[in-house]
Amino acid sequence: MSLARIAAIARQDLRILRTDAMAVVPVIVMPLLLMPFLKPAFDVALDVEGLRGATGAEQVVPGMAVTFGFFLVLNVCTGFYREHAWRTWERLRASPAGTGEILIGKIVAPLIQVFAQFVLLFGLGGLLMGLHVEGSWLALCAVGAAFGVYLVTTGLAITALCRTFMQANAVVTSGTLLLAGFAGALVPYGLLPDWAQAVSPLIPSYWAMQGYKHVIFGDGAAALLPILLLIGFSVVSALIAAARFRLDDAKVGPA
Repeated sequence: MSLARIAAIARQDLRILRTDAMAVVPVIVMPLLLMPFLKPAFDVALDVEGLRGATGAEQVVPGMAVTFGFFLVLNVCTGFYREHAWRTWERLRASPAGTGEILIGKIVAPLIQVFAQFVLLFGLGGLLMGLHVEGSWLALCAVGAAFGVYLVTTGLAITALCRTFMQANAVVTSGTLLLAGFAGALVPYGLLPDWAQAVSPLIPSYWAMQGYKHVIFGDGAAALLPILLLIGFSVVSALIAAARFRLDDAKVGPA
């Protein structure tokens, strides 16, 4: 395993990311723009749920982070399918880099995007929305890190399973709102239908929301279970990617 080869692959993806700023719009700019519109509705929803002292920021900030975090999954996929569309994948395969080095190098840029999204949404978004975190910011960061790793490993798994970029795009875009809904990111969990509440614990994004809200409302110790479960979901996604990913698979990139 060569750190130099991993760094070379990562640097190339970061160069591409710098030249295409539109990649950050869905994951950072859009949630920041939507927060002011949704906060009043969430304020009322949390009041109905029985959280009298809540302002709506406790729901809108983590809710937007979880919802738009799923677009990072597609960014992971794009890093691979783009190589096939540009016909540079064979050159990457012919390099001295092995499968593990390529995979690690290709997830560096998405991991940086995960970090940037967390910092800006909880930092800037929290400041603008008046979010007050009762628990430890370290615990909040731990939840964000666990969720970010899950997003990136899920991107690897989807890339391994889908032959074309359009298939991966369909899986991610169709699943984003569905998983956000079950997570209690679009509507507070207590207001979801009973059948949705019964299914939600099977959904990784539910545990991300639970972890965030536990810390926000001051119960940082309760965030340990969501963190561990998110790590478990990440391991499952990583195992799927490891079992199905092949360097010689023919992929069809975006047109």
